[in-house]
Amino acid sequence: MIPGNADVSSILDRILDTAADNLRIAKIIVLMGLDPNNVTYDAIFDRLFEIMLGQITLANMCALMGSIFFVATLLMRTMMPLRISNIISNVFFVAFGALAADIRTFLMYLLLLPINGVRLYQMRKLVKMARSATKGDKSMEWLKPFMTERKYKKGDKLFSKGDAANEMFLTVSGKFLVSEFSIELPPGSVMGELGFLTPNNRRTATIECIEAGHVLTIEYDKLLEIYFQNPEFGYYFLILTSQRLLENNAKLEAIIAQTKIAPPIAITGVTG
Repeated sequence: MIPGNADVSSILDRILDTAADNLRIAKIIVLMGLDPNNVTYDAIFDRLFEIMLGQITLANMCALMGSIFFVATLLMRTMMPLRISNIISNVFFVAFGALAADIRTFLMYLLLLPINGVRLYQMRKLVKMARSATKGDKSMEWLKPFMTERKYKKGDKLFSKGDAANEMFLTVSGKFLVSEFSIELPPGSVMGELGFLTPNNRRTATIECIEAGHVLTIEYDKLLEIYFQNPEFGYYFLILTSQRLLENNAKLEAIIAQTKIAPPIAITGVTG
């Protein structure tokens, strides 16, 4: 093993001697603090080691840790760990900017820190509220930060049965009617969630506005994005929609039962 290493070292030394004859390379060698007439593998290694030791400062260590956690964010598949890693990275880069007196780095990561903090809070709240769906709380308040507002007048149709479905609704004010079943939807009701689950994404009923109001909407693509960012949210969202589907089924069964027990209409014959 030792003779082999010696051969490799001698070959590297010859390559370095040849490179040192080039004026451009010689200038680089001088800038590194080496003697162009005495360039060896060991001398370069020792010089690089000295430079590395000279650069070990608290500021640079913070920059190194910030870079490690930033790279870690690129490897994460779910949003909450990604945000946590990004926040840690921001903290280290803020510390680097302060210690190195780099005002641009300091301000940039100082601004990113609260943004990542708010997004992490929203995602934690989202998962917490979604979990409550399993305990009977069917409120959709947790989706509001991700939704946009839309207004409707009396007589407007939100969608008709069979239409292509690409968004879900949450009523905020006004009244809305499920035409096929004559069921009124008060504020706080969710509409159009079943279209997200059907294979062909088609509306299963017609909704019209019977009292002017406004709703919040969220596109299915956004729901998918939230799901892939946090699969746990997707699991609880499916539980929530399943509960609503069971409720709708119970309402239909009640309507059918009432129809069966309704008294028959008497038909009288006509005599002449």
